[in-house]
Parts: sequence; structure tokens; C-alpha cells
Amino acid sequence: MLDRIDLQVEVTPVPFKDVSTDDPGESSQQIRSRVLAARERQRLRYERTEIYCNAQVPGPFLRTWCKLDAEGQKVLTSAMDRLGLSMRAHDHLLKISRTIADLAGSDPIRHEHLSEAIQFRGLDREGWAV
Repeated sequence: MLDRIDLQVEVTPVPFKDVSTDDPGESSQQIRSRVLAARERQRLRYERTEIYCNAQVPGPFLRTWCKLDAEGQKVLTSAMDRLGLSMRAHDHLLKISRTIADLAGSDPIRHEHLSEAIQFRGLDREGWAV
């Protein structure tokens, strides 16, 4: 069942020292701007299709719009082997990586985008509920 969920994140309490800092972090307006820019990238990418967003990209088109460089391919292969991920999880990782790259304003999916996506598949790891 977990294999069908795109983002799987275990939420832990934030230490007080992390919320009592003077660093305001990214504002809601800045985040909103990044999300709108990412949505526009997706709109332009898929404008001649019936696809609206990265989550809707069907399997056959993943190789077209979610290409990985050699380093990204090594990271993905390692994660697939180490975590024993299914092909469904593989496809989720590519779509999530594409979205992270879009939020970063990057056309290519870089290995750091893929690494971040793997972190969002936290419940795929053995012993997560222990």
C-alpha cells in the first residue's frame, strides 16, 4: 500500500533551538513565487499534451521529461538496489525529482534533486516503524 503514496515522510518534533533562531527562513511569499514558477515550467513543458503536472506523467514519457545524468542514474540504481524499491517507486522518484528540479528552477534533474526525492520515500526503508 505504501508503494502507491508519492511522498512518505516521518515527522519528528522540531528542536526548540531550531525554532527560536533569528533566521526567518524563506517567507510564504517566496515559497509561493517558487511554486508558481514551477507550475509555469510544467505548463510550458506539457502544453501540447493532456498532462497538467509532473505527477500525471505516464511511464512511457518519464524517459523524455525526467532524464537523469550519469551521476543521477548511479544514485537511482543504488537506491533501487539498497532499498529494494519497486518500479512504481522508481517512477515516483523520477516524478518527485522532476518537481524538485522545477522548484529549484533547473531544467535538468541533477543528482541532488534525486537524492532529495529519495529522502521523501522514507517509509520505503526497512525498520521505519521500529
